Amino acid sequence: MLTCGRTDVRTWVLLVMTALLAACDSLPGKPTEADRPLRPGQVVDFATLYGQNCSGCHGKDGLLGAARPLNDPVYLTIAGRERMVQATANGVPGTTMPGFAASAGGMLADDQIGIIVDGMISTWGARNLLPSDFPPYTALAPGISGSGESVYAARCASCHGADGTGGPRGGSVVDGAYLGLVSDQALRLAVICGRIDLGMPDWRAGGQTPMSEQEISDVVAWMVAKRPQFP
Repeated sequence: MLTCGRTDVRTWVLLVMTALLAACDSLPGKPTEADRPLRPGQVVDFATLYGQNCSGCHGKDGLLGAARPLNDPVYLTIAGRERMVQATANGVPGTTMPGFAASAGGMLADDQIGIIVDGMISTWGARNLLPSDFPPYTALAPGISGSGESVYAARCASCHGADGTGGPRGGSVVDGAYLGLVSDQALRLAVICGRIDLGMPDWRAGGQTPMSEQEISDVVAWMVAKRPQFP
């Protein structure tokens, strides 16, 4: 009888513990599986991925950040999906843009990078634009800085000042700190795409005759020539 009593007690204890453990899943305040935060590799929402990885430099909604706005149909078209995937995954050499792919030391999987790029294109791009409608992403030939001075005077001085140090509608484009931080390619993109979020017109210069490919390269070379030579 004593042995049976001990067995009954053990059984009763096990039943009580099982019930208590089961009840823990329904305790008030305990998050359900749906409420629990996703692990980084599980995030597949474009807005979340962009906000966590891109908005700090390129701005909320792709505008007004320290880096180039991505909410720009012209830029998205001339850059193209493949180039944007590569830049997001591996970073941009010679700039502060890091690589976000796990293979480059980042935390994003390849499919997450694809979600970010495809989300930018589908949300901010324009389906009626083609790369052939724009100057090429990279220069076809080196620019001539001497010729760029006259291009600047005709195309840029009304906003950025006669000597490039700033004017009524634009800041300095010859400031040494600025030129030391941006790449030649970033300067080219600024001329071609403008700054859609700051009211700076693109290479079509606010409805005037568009700048030619050579004019774009020349004015970029003019700015590059004013970059300080750091030791």
